Amino acid sequence: MSALLESLKAGFEALPADRVEALGLGPARRAALADALAAGLPGARVETWKYTSLRALANRSFALARGGKLAADRLAGIPAPRLVFVNGAFDAGASDLSSLPREVELRPFSQVLAEGHPRDAAVLGRRFERTDEPFARFNAALALDGARLAVPAGIAVDAPVHLVFVGAPAGEDQAWHLRHLIELGKGASATVLEHHLATGAHRHLGNHVMHVHLAAGARLRHARRQQEDTGATLLARTDAVLGSDSEYRRVDLELGAGLGRHELNVQLIGEGAALHAGGVLLADGRRHLDTRLGVEHRARDTRCELPWRGLADGRGRAVFHGGITIQAGADGSAAELSSKNLLLSDQAEVDTQPVLVIHADEVKAAHGATVGRLDETALFYLRSRGLPGAEARRLLVQAFLREPLAVLDDSDGREALSAAIERRLLQETPA
Repeated sequence: MSALLESLKAGFEALPADRVEALGLGPARRAALADALAAGLPGARVETWKYTSLRALANRSFALARGGKLAADRLAGIPAPRLVFVNGAFDAGASDLSSLPREVELRPFSQVLAEGHPRDAAVLGRRFERTDEPFARFNAALALDGARLAVPAGIAVDAPVHLVFVGAPAGEDQAWHLRHLIELGKGASATVLEHHLATGAHRHLGNHVMHVHLAAGARLRHARRQQEDTGATLLARTDAVLGSDSEYRRVDLELGAGLGRHELNVQLIGEGAALHAGGVLLADGRRHLDTRLGVEHRARDTRCELPWRGLADGRGRAVFHGGITIQAGADGSAAELSSKNLLLSDQAEVDTQPVLVIHADEVKAAHGATVGRLDETALFYLRSRGLPGAEARRLLVQAFLREPLAVLDDSDGREALSAAIERRLLQETPA
């Protein structure tokens, strides 16, 4: 057994017994752990991990995360309502639930476990059957906390809800596992801004699984900004289910971590459901960023729009898999996937794989992928107008990466994400 698996097994054995058994989930947790340990970590021959090696991670050990505290001024730029977790533990002092409508529930899952609501066992006790999803299985075994947002039918949450996950320096490398749930009732609407940040250098492992449930006619805007430390490993998975005439708009910015992987799985199960999801992968230095999309159209007249942009520089590697399946009976569906990528270094690498499978009639579907370099003509034009080479290059890169932000359908949100990309590019631009 690898050092990683040994340490995660030891972490499970160190969990408080009463919290493991809460909601009657003890047997399910132990089964998930046994499944993960028996299958081990996937190697290069496993298709879903073909381009992302876990060999270096397998040789590392992580202690069970002990959490931490965060000074309130470190979150001055993130307004309420916000739920904050530091090294995997809920930080009540840094969280602020003011300005949240009274009917809306926003709280940590640790409170849900303590109160023992049986309805939540269905989410926390979900079993992951495939052998290529080890970290979802470890999450099912080890997650004792996370964020839960529930918006009742017909309620509109005007202020964006912030979910903040902070990696902080500690005396040892730590691992945390968080489970999240976002539920919007019929006709409800909300905006969720998800932050993955670091307050200093660390080499922790964060393992997140998020469930998104949208009832008929619900509307969710969701922006996820990942800016973890370069030594961090961040493994995330989002599973979303969309009811009839619901709309899910999200943007993912992958700007940090040494190893980052996000799996976005969306099932459009109600007629007229729509997904608009765009993203940016900025893999520079020695950063390895992997995004996998799995979108399944299961009902008539469903739609998805998926513009994704990747950039690899230095010795970085950007990996993208965009899978769309239109099932039998999902007639009238429309699907569009675009993966465009820039290579800015001879040592950088981009792997992009669009996949479209259609089992229905009368559908409209298109997908495409490109890998190229900066337009030398455009670069020459900007330099001929007096811009230094580094600034000209940065402006072209920023324009290239900005396109997916348009799916957010919110001008303030788009500008905030664009500013985050610009700050990130300025940080890496040589003087």
